[in-house]
Amino acid sequence: MEEYTSFASVYDTFMDNVPYEEWGEYIYRLLCSYSVESGIVLDLGCGTGAMTEILAGYGYDMIGVDSSEDMLELAMEKRLRSGHDILYLLQDMREFELYGTVRAAVSVCDSLNYITDPEDLKTVFRLVNNYLDPGGIFLFDFNTEYKYREVLADHTFAEDRGECSFIWDNYYYEEERINEYDLTLFIRETSLQQQQAAEPGTSILEEDLYDDQGNGALYRKYQETHYQRAYTLSEMKELLREAGLVFVDAYDMETREHPQETSERICVIAREQGK
Repeated sequence: MEEYTSFASVYDTFMDNVPYEEWGEYIYRLLCSYSVESGIVLDLGCGTGAMTEILAGYGYDMIGVDSSEDMLELAMEKRLRSGHDILYLLQDMREFELYGTVRAAVSVCDSLNYITDPEDLKTVFRLVNNYLDPGGIFLFDFNTEYKYREVLADHTFAEDRGECSFIWDNYYYEEERINEYDLTLFIRETSLQQQQAAEPGTSILEEDLYDDQGNGALYRKYQETHYQRAYTLSEMKELLREAGLVFVDAYDMETREHPQETSERICVIAREQGK
């Protein structure tokens, strides 16, 4: 099932607990520490453009790449409101194409964990290396195996935000190192007319649930399945090396210290060293 279709419309609602501004400042400071204080920056797996907008606010000329048309539509709505000159490209990061090189590339919110084949991830790294300026910086984060195995594991999570709610059934297959999460979404429609005007084919399963007041408000039920792969830092280093990039450093995204066995998300910095 295609990822980030129906979920795209409520993605920002459920991600409002993510400290994007804090992460954005951290990324900005890291980029500046490697002399990337201006210029063109690529955001791979940009989604709804939350981080793209933040980095554009720091003065970077941003390019956002994502394979979800629904997510990019929301990103472009943000662009209209902010007035930032951001170029968004509907492309798969495993085969993205740019018009020229960039000073830096970033990929946040575990976007790279969605690349479940290590060879495909190596291809992504090679493409990044190809489009980086000489000595350019690649900064990305990824969820760790510890997070999938010990935190998410085979658990169920649920949250109700009034206008939308979700049930997240998580499964971690340790032998394959694949994390699966099945999302069941209930998204409130403000009127029956809006429900009828919704784009067809947005989900496999839909159910209309009217509210207790009988005023025509309803919730639509959607289902999506997402898959991510657990990578170790050692594997990331090796894939970067094979792709022609030089590993520079890594940090725990929570503590800003060097990664530990209990780190849940790791930030990696790599550098272009010649094509």
